[in-house]
Amino acid sequence: MTGELDAAGIKEPRLREAYARCRQLNAEHGKTYFLATRMLAPAQRPAVHALYGFARFADDVVDVPPAGATPADVAASLEQVAQALGHGLDDGRSQDPIIAAVVDCAGRFGIGRDLFDDFLTSMRMDLTVERYPTRADLYRYTRGSAEVIGLQVLPVLGTVTSRAEAAPAAAALGLAFQLTNFLRDVAEDYERGRVYLPLDELAAHGVDDELIGWCVANRRTEPRMTEALRAQIAATRAVYAQARPGIAMLSPISRPCVRTAYVLYSEILDRIEAAGHDVFSRRAHVHGFRKATVAGAALAKGIVARRLYRGSPAGAR
Repeated sequence: MTGELDAAGIKEPRLREAYARCRQLNAEHGKTYFLATRMLAPAQRPAVHALYGFARFADDVVDVPPAGATPADVAASLEQVAQALGHGLDDGRSQDPIIAAVVDCAGRFGIGRDLFDDFLTSMRMDLTVERYPTRADLYRYTRGSAEVIGLQVLPVLGTVTSRAEAAPAAAALGLAFQLTNFLRDVAEDYERGRVYLPLDELAAHGVDDELIGWCVANRRTEPRMTEALRAQIAATRAVYAQARPGIAMLSPISRPCVRTAYVLYSEILDRIEAAGHDVFSRRAHVHGFRKATVAGAALAKGIVARRLYRGSPAGAR
């Protein structure tokens, strides 16, 4: 971590500690993302850790509240996070380590406040919205919970086109990753009282809340649920197809990282299919050997790219 912070020009001791805390969160909770981050140039990694760390921090406020916390308590805690971030962005610093790192990152890479506002809007939705009648309703949520993550990371990765040209694909990739999570975590989300699949599309296959509950309770799928999940996987693959051209728009030193995340996360859909669409008795994941194979090849390409483009800024445009 020291070498990464040195490469990024982060010198102030408390700020270095803040970035180190974000890196720890990424390593503990975002294993696929963390693995992909290792493909980046050292100077890029702290910023990605900071963005992930803040997103995880805010998400945990909503999803992992202290024992005995009421919905009003959780809402108040989330507003404290929002206010602390706002003050931090105004002042350019914060006493909270997670916010201090993300504020510094936003300043270094010109990440707009509107992206953080959209993110926090979606976090607030999680406090009150438990079902999404249509895909349009779901996408109003994922705008802040997924698409803006891709847009926040884009200036860190750098582009060979204008940032505006690369933005739609970056947003689509963030969306594809989250839709994949929704499919993998149907049971876990249901047990938290939420369904992140469009209800009208489920209903087209005869799936309602009662049937999802039955699948969760019995830890197995059912033919109507299987058909609904098959359709959701097809819709998610279409989003990955929208995102794929964006990889070539990135700085060459960033492409191996994003391609690794793209491949490994999209293969979770393959694992769901291979398990007969049973997302109720097991959690689909890509096995370690496959991760090592993909990451090893990407790491080699990343090293070559960094040597070829040594001295080139991450964000060319």
